[in-house]
Amino acid sequence: MRLAAWMMINTALPASVLVGHPAWHSRLGPHGIYDTVRRWQRFAHWLAAQEMSGLGACTAETFTAYAGHLARRSGANRNDGTTELVALTRLWAFDAASARPVGLVMPPWHQYGVDDYLPATPGPGPGENSREPIAPATMGPLLIWALRVVDDFADDILSAQAEMQRLTEQAEQTVGTWESMGRLRTYLDQLVERGAPVPTRWHKGEHQISMTYIAALVGCSPKQVNSHLRTELREGFRDYARRHPGPCPLTTPITGRVAGQPWTEAIDFTEVPQLMRHLSAACFIVLAYLTGMRPGEGMGLESGCCPEPPSPGRHLIYGRVFKGVHDQDGNHYSAGQVREVPWVAIPPVVTAIRVLERIAPDGLLFDTAVHSIPRGRISTGRVVGFEAMRNRVEDFIAWASGLAVRLDRPHEVIPDDPFGALGVARFRRSLAWHIARRPGGLVALAIQYGHMRTAMSAGYAARGRGGIHELLDIETARATADTLTTLHDDLAAGTGISGPAARRAIHAAAQAPTFAGSIRTHRQARDVLSNPALTVYDNPRSFLMCVYNRDRALCHRLDVADAPRLDRCQPSCANVARTDHHADQLLQHAQTLEKQAASEAVPGPLADRLSQRAGQLRALADRHVHDRINAQEPTT
Repeated sequence: MRLAAWMMINTALPASVLVGHPAWHSRLGPHGIYDTVRRWQRFAHWLAAQEMSGLGACTAETFTAYAGHLARRSGANRNDGTTELVALTRLWAFDAASARPVGLVMPPWHQYGVDDYLPATPGPGPGENSREPIAPATMGPLLIWALRVVDDFADDILSAQAEMQRLTEQAEQTVGTWESMGRLRTYLDQLVERGAPVPTRWHKGEHQISMTYIAALVGCSPKQVNSHLRTELREGFRDYARRHPGPCPLTTPITGRVAGQPWTEAIDFTEVPQLMRHLSAACFIVLAYLTGMRPGEGMGLESGCCPEPPSPGRHLIYGRVFKGVHDQDGNHYSAGQVREVPWVAIPPVVTAIRVLERIAPDGLLFDTAVHSIPRGRISTGRVVGFEAMRNRVEDFIAWASGLAVRLDRPHEVIPDDPFGALGVARFRRSLAWHIARRPGGLVALAIQYGHMRTAMSAGYAARGRGGIHELLDIETARATADTLTTLHDDLAAGTGISGPAARRAIHAAAQAPTFAGSIRTHRQARDVLSNPALTVYDNPRSFLMCVYNRDRALCHRLDVADAPRLDRCQPSCANVARTDHHADQLLQHAQTLEKQAASEAVPGPLADRLSQRAGQLRALADRHVHDRINAQEPTT
């Protein structure tokens, strides 16, 4: 196995092995080599458990038995099992090509395929389409806090970081003298005399004296603080500090506000590193969610990637793409390549990039040196790892939820996502899902999904390789399929439908069973979206469905588009259809408005407008009752 590993590092996979396997790479990168050898190691342990004498003793039946072991292994799935079997194929190929082969036989799946050796896995394969989108109840408050930190708290945090850095450097550069030692003793004695708290930091489950902060405050060196505490008074003063722990407040003014009140009274010297972690996580969340970038693309951005545009103009983000980039040998090129078409940035994204450029003015925006604890001064050329950023996102959620409770904003506590940790790769899928499922809704703080979709369609998503437009099309097609499936079931159960487009909606719903649940690829999505008979979009905010025909659409007066603007729905549009469910929602909302209008706290003019709107909604519901038809009625 050592010889085979040496062969894998230094030579390419024989061309004969690649025949019939166009997706295989002739050479693996460091991570792929390491992962493959680990899989060989597991195979060796299994062989040892079977009391095999060596690799040369393996037969086709041995490989078949091992494949069965993989299939029975707890938690195993087809994708991981396939990778295991391919790794063993590489072991056989490199053994055969080595100078001292042990005679390992060809694994039977290399000739007959892996289908007979692994169980089928239901549902989509690995990748973006198999990830669950982040629940709206989680994503909403999470984005609110991320934007709030970037927009309102960033100046405070960066100013505190600069002050902490200044105090640290001041303490480190101070040369201890008898005078500075005298100031230190006087300062500590006065704390005890007054019963005042001692500046401490929480470390390893206990309050420990903050030596650097005290040294900068007094004007001595940290070594003098440490030396003084090692004297005979050490235990006595340390015990006093444990009983009287105190903060290490910085003089940084707090300018950020939440509903008019400061988000914190003061920033502590000891909490600055953690706040910097939260700031970098907030910037990542804004970038990942509001651009649709893949995690590697966002974390690979460099300072200056988003220059100021000529006025008027949109901000563009220039970066690298990594997915699908290969070298001349067909292997993944880890450095990526410059993206042919830049991303289009909306204002919150530009703000996040500007904050990151203040943190990392040169080189990578997420350089591990400037985002580490303690912060480094020299760029390493490496970005914060995915695992580290996953942890920062989870820490940010816990911190933001705690801040929401402290500021008496329980409605902004971030609830747990039903599918567990958010990670770093679910934001992209979530953006596409939310745009497709809530096209008339708002991204937090009045950033309209519809406007974002327009920006994407007109910008990087229209032409950029691997852009989010493919994922967006898939989510839109799935949303359309789900809408038609629900409508088909409702009509079959006797639900009535009305409106100018009611009969077209019935025709569309009749086709729902032919494609429901089968949309897995971009080509399938385009087939659905390009079929004019299937363009049905639910718009619960307007209590209707849009059976879209662009020649009749009132949401597009001057421009011609392939999708409706559901934030511009007009009740008189010829594309409108309503079901009994929409009529019920109209009546429920009308009752809510009437209750608001009857409240004594509502001014008269506003009450009149609420009553007028309630009357309009009731009129629409009455019209539905008068005009409704059902699927059993003739449609021609």
